[in-house]
Parts: sequence; C-alpha cells; structure tokens
Amino acid sequence: MGAGIALCVALLDCGGKKPVAAPPPPSVAVYTVVAKPLALYTELPGRTSPFQTADVRPQVDGIVQKREFREGSLVKASAPLYQIDPVAYQALYDSATASLAKAQANLVTAHLLVQRYRELVTINAISKQTNDNAVASAQQAAADVASAVAAVETARINLQRTRITAPITGRIGRSAVTVGALVADNQSTALSTIQQMDPMYVDLTETITELLHLKREFARGSLTSGGAAQIKVKLLLEDGSAYPLEGRLEFADVTVDQTTGSVTVRAVFPNPNEELLPGMYVRAILEEGIREQALLLPERGVTHDAAGAATSLILGIEGKVELRKLTVNRAIGSQWLVDSGVAPGDRVIVDGLQKVKPGMQATVAPAAVASR
Repeated sequence: MGAGIALCVALLDCGGKKPVAAPPPPSVAVYTVVAKPLALYTELPGRTSPFQTADVRPQVDGIVQKREFREGSLVKASAPLYQIDPVAYQALYDSATASLAKAQANLVTAHLLVQRYRELVTINAISKQTNDNAVASAQQAAADVASAVAAVETARINLQRTRITAPITGRIGRSAVTVGALVADNQSTALSTIQQMDPMYVDLTETITELLHLKREFARGSLTSGGAAQIKVKLLLEDGSAYPLEGRLEFADVTVDQTTGSVTVRAVFPNPNEELLPGMYVRAILEEGIREQALLLPERGVTHDAAGAATSLILGIEGKVELRKLTVNRAIGSQWLVDSGVAPGDRVIVDGLQKVKPGMQATVAPAAVASR
C-alpha cells in the first residue's frame, strides 16, 4: 500500500507544470514631434474711438439765427453749420473800414507836408524843429494806418466767425442749441460734436506681463516680425461676428497704467460703411509674429502632475518609456505649444497612457498617430 502511494507521488512529480511566458510589452499610439513655422496670435479686449473728434464752439457772442445741418448727417470740412446774427459785427467792420480810410487820408496829408518842409528847410525858410515835427507826424500817421488795418482785420474775422463752419469732415451729432439761443465766445458747452469714423481707431489693453514676454521672445529670436506696421489685426464684434476688414497696428503706449498694470495698444481699421461706431466693445486678434521652429503636441499627450507642471511620456528608440517635464506656452486649438521638454523626432505617447509607466518597455501600436 505504501509503495503505491509513493508511485503516485512520483508520477505527479514527473508531470510538473510548464514555465509561464512573460506577457508582451503594451502597445501605445505615439505622435512624432516635428518643428514647423507657426503664426502666433493674441486676443485682446478693446473699444473703438473716432479717428478725429472736434467740438463745434462759437468764437463770438450772439443769437443763433439759423442751423444749417441735419443732426446725424455727414458734413464736409468748412461746411456751414450755424449762423449767428451778424448785424452788430457788420457795423463794427464798417466802422473799422471808415477809420482806416481816415487814417490813410491823414497819412497822405502828412507825407505832402514833409515833402514841402524838406525844400523849405534847405533855404532856412522854416526851422529844423518844424521840419522834425512834420516828419514825426507823418510817422504817427503811418502807425495810425497800421493800427486801423489791424482793426479792420479783427472786425473782418469776427464778422466771419458769425458763420460757424465744420472744422473737420465727419458725422455730426445732435445740436445742443436751437434757433434763437444766445451763445457766448468759447462757452464751455459745445454746440455739437463732429466725429470722423473712417478710418476708426481701436484701443486695446495688453498686460505688461504679456508685452515683456513678447519682447523677450523677439530678443532671443523665437519670434520674427516685419515690424509694427506689418502686424495684422482682425476684429470680433460684440455679438461674436467677425469684422470683414483687416486693420493694422498703429502704436503701443510707452506708459504703464499703475492701477491695472497694462498698456494701451492702438490699431486703425478702415470703416467705409461705418459699421464700427465710437465706444463699441470689441476683441482684436493680433498676429504677434512667426515662430520658425514651433513644437506642437496634441492635448491628449500632455498631462499635469500634482504640482501642476506639464509632463509627457516619451517612447525612446529602444522602446523604453521616459517621463519628461515640459514648458508649455499656450493652447492652440486642440494642441499645446511647447517651449521646452521635447525635441523634433521625439515620440510622445498619446494613447495607452494608462498601460505604461516610466521605465517600462512598450511598442508602437499599428494605428499610431502620424506626425502632422
């Protein structure tokens, strides 16, 4: 009986288990990093403002006799807007003209007297003092004429100013006065305001942090640009629609707003149909420049660790998974623009991340993500 049991044990030992084969390395989908030129854009908030603005103000006192424009209409430079009662100013002009004629007549008489005295003084028919007095009188008469000429010009200007004209071409607003109103020279309240709206300014706000970052990228050659005059600007209106015409960057302010830490960037846009109105809220898309060697990674290939740092898993040439820390610049669509951490040719794992860890071996799945 004992021999049979021993024989059974021996048979079991002889029929031992086969060794278990190691599982194959997991397969993952990868994205091969490539460098390519990329135009970078910034979206900034802003408001529209007129290209030119001019307040219409009276420069003489008087009663408004006539208003010669339609509120809200387009007026041309020098077009008549208001007529102030000119009667008093016409009388002053006529009086100044008469005073000029009198002064000119006195000057003629004085000159004739000087000519006669010049001959008499040579033969001692009159004293030198009498001759000198005549010369002085002639000079005074000439000064009186010059003063009268200035008075006539002043009266003419004041008479002309009773007809108030448009200082610039643009769209005129509502009138602050009606016919019969008394207006005063350089009063604080404008009679109306004219705004030139073609072209139109757009004043944008950019943080000093963004501006400094942009300058550093230009300084180290990461971005190239044709200069401010070449930077193109596009507009998104308040309802989300795109403005059809493209603008250009005009200038960036040199002073930082101490309360907001931002600077003003001004762009100018053609506005032939006056679709843009003063004071509109808009968003502008500025082309910052061209990054000649831009590295873009799909969003699904970038994760963030507990500290918030961006990371990616890289599949090495020998199939070993490596963890890389990234410096990301911004999101562009469904991709991340990466400043550092990867290089052209690196294979970033984008699918199958849950199957692998740093240090493991992996293979590329047949449906691997191709370079774009």
